[in-house]
Amino acid sequence: MATPADTTTDKGIGFAILLGVIATVGAVGMAVTAPETEAGWAFAVAMFFASLAVVGIHLYWD
Repeated sequence: MATPADTTTDKGIGFAILLGVIATVGAVGMAVTAPETEAGWAFAVAMFFASLAVVGIHLYWD
């Protein structure tokens, strides 16, 4: 008799790494364009993708 196989994925970790890299690029962009208006947009990108990374971990963590 065959036993059921548990299948797990690493989507949570993959999403966290991908979105974390994008958030890091946004943070670096914020540091590079510090006194300009673009720094605010880079900060928004960094915070948005960092939040999505946390959501991805919580949604797909097994």
